[in-house]
Amino acid sequence: MGVLAQYAQHLALSEKTPRITLGEGGTPLVSAPRIGSALGIELYLKFEGQNPTGSFKDRGMVMAVAKALEDGASAIVCASTGNTSASAAAYAAAAGLRAVVVVPAGRVAQGKLAQALIYGAQIVAVEGNFDDALTIVRRLAEGGEFTLVNSVNPWRIEGQKTGAFEVVDALGDAPDILAIPVGNAGNISAYAKGFREYRAAGKLRTAPKLLGFQAAGAAPFVAGAPVVNPETVATAIRIGNPASWDLALAAVEEFGGGFYAVEDDEILAAQRRVASEAGVFPEPASAAPLAGLERLHREGRLPRGARVVAVLTGNGLKDPDAALRAAAPVNTVRAEFEAVREAIAG
Repeated sequence: MGVLAQYAQHLALSEKTPRITLGEGGTPLVSAPRIGSALGIELYLKFEGQNPTGSFKDRGMVMAVAKALEDGASAIVCASTGNTSASAAAYAAAAGLRAVVVVPAGRVAQGKLAQALIYGAQIVAVEGNFDDALTIVRRLAEGGEFTLVNSVNPWRIEGQKTGAFEVVDALGDAPDILAIPVGNAGNISAYAKGFREYRAAGKLRTAPKLLGFQAAGAAPFVAGAPVVNPETVATAIRIGNPASWDLALAAVEEFGGGFYAVEDDEILAAQRRVASEAGVFPEPASAAPLAGLERLHREGRLPRGARVVAVLTGNGLKDPDAALRAAAPVNTVRAEFEAVREAIAG
């Protein structure tokens, strides 16, 4: 159905807004009892990796592109660490728009870059980081030729808030805690907007605490200042100066909670755990919330019995190299029964 049709009454749509869709939204809320029991919580995983291009970006991009079409745009532009580029390119292709994507050279997972290329976007790699790329595309958009579809575009936040709606619709109320990765900080801002609007509509009784998790090498909210050279294996959140800084700070202040940093080794361990114990394969950035919940549990700061939703923002197939580097090597043996049985026996 798509989020524009599913949540039309909660979105700022007009009669002229094209109801485009690639089938985004409706992603599963997966119960994770094995991990939850170990952490002393009731844990659910909102797996956004099942969106059309494999990430949560599709929720906001469908709205941004629909509004661009409504305004008569012919081209869109974005900066990206990967997921935004894939989503922008896909929706531009479906809508017949030109898509230009500026990425930091050598800093985008190959799976994501392949998506943007096959969807037909024009890719320009710059010798800098994401923040440099965003500065450039902002200037391009100011010229009037392109519509900017990064999360500084308010329609992106408008579409992404539907993730919060789905969580409440599935649970019957908001969880006690929503744990979410934070990179450019648009998504935590969007979830806050969704919970706020559902509360105003009488569709939830209590609002959740918002816990935002960053990689230690790219944790400007935790540091309290931009990070000049962010570094982390979690490429989707390798951002040093979040565009939605003020919105995210306001969201955490309103709903309670806070921002936390986790190390890369904790992120990769959490990625393996959620795959091997819950059957869900997220990209590294998506595992940051689970890594953070595990750390809070170890420190005695995770409320026992809390109902917690961790938002897994992207599919692990977007960055298979990271998973392969962290996994045990494949054992190759002779094509004989006894050799295989011996390998299995270990």
